[in-house]
Amino acid sequence: MEEFLIILKDVILPVFMIMGIGFFLQRKFDLDLQTLARLNIYFLVPGFIFVKLYDTTFSGQLLLQILVFFILLIVILYIIATITTRLIGFDKGKATTFSNSILFFNSGNYGVPVNDLVFKSDPLAMSIQVIILTFQNILLFSYGIFSLQSIQIGKLRALLSYFKMPVLYAMLAGILLNITEVSIPSFVWVPANYIADAMVAMALLTLGAQVAQLRLSAVLPTVYVSLALRLVLGPLVALGIIFLLQMDGLVAQALFIASAMPTAVNSSVIAQEYNNHPTFAAQIVLFSTVFSTITVTAVIYFSRLLF
Repeated sequence: MEEFLIILKDVILPVFMIMGIGFFLQRKFDLDLQTLARLNIYFLVPGFIFVKLYDTTFSGQLLLQILVFFILLIVILYIIATITTRLIGFDKGKATTFSNSILFFNSGNYGVPVNDLVFKSDPLAMSIQVIILTFQNILLFSYGIFSLQSIQIGKLRALLSYFKMPVLYAMLAGILLNITEVSIPSFVWVPANYIADAMVAMALLTLGAQVAQLRLSAVLPTVYVSLALRLVLGPLVALGIIFLLQMDGLVAQALFIASAMPTAVNSSVIAQEYNNHPTFAAQIVLFSTVFSTITVTAVIYFSRLLF
C-alpha cells in the first residue's frame, strides 16, 4: 500500500497540478478553447514530435517489435469499440468520438512524464514511449481527423485535408533527419526545443480549461463504458499481447504502462476543432484522467511484479 501511495504522489500528482492551473485560468479568464486547440494541433504537437523523433535513438528490431505490438493493440481495441457502439446504438458522429476515446491514449502529455518519472529518465524506456507516441500521433492525425472530417465533408476531401496538417511533415522531417544524421543548426534547434518543452504543459492546461467548462449531462453512463474499455480492458489486452510476443523486462514494463494511459487530450482537441460532440469527448477525457489516478498507479505497481 505504501508503494502504491508513493507512485500516486510522485508520478500522478504532478500531472494534476498543471491541469488544476488550466481549470483555474478558464474559470477566471474564460479562455478561447478553439484557439487553445489550434495551438496544440498546429504548433506544439508538431514541434514536440519533430524534436523527440530527431533526438531519439532506437534499433530497427525494437521499432519492429513495438510496431507489431501497437498494430495488434489498436486492431483489437477497434473491433471491441465498434461492437460496443453498435450495441449501444450511437449515431455515426458519436460512435466515432467514442471509438477515438478508446483508440487514442495519452502517450504524450501524460505518458511521457509518467514514463520519465517511473523509469527515472532511462533512455531506452523513453525511446519506447516516444515510438508509441509517434505511432499514436500518426494514427490520431490521420485516421482520427479523417474519421471526423469524413462525416462532414466526405472521405476524399478529408483525406486531402490531412496533407495540410503540419504534424505529418514534422514526423517525416524528424525521422529523415535522424536516419541521415543531419546536424540541425542551433538557430533552428533551440526554438524547436522551446516548442517541444511547452507541449506537455499547454496540453494539460488545455485539458484543465476544457474540464472547467463541462456541464454534466445524461451521457454519463456511456462515458463510464468508455472508461472501462480504455482504462481496464486496454491494459489487459496489452498484457495478453506482451505475453503472446514473449516480451519481458523493461520493454514489457514500458509498453504495459504506456497502454494504461487515459484517453488522449488531443482526441478531445480534434473533437473541439471539428465540432463533433466536443462535450461528450471532453467528459470522457475528464473522467478517464481522473480515474486513471487509480488505474495507472495499479498498472505501474503490477508491472513491477509481473516483469
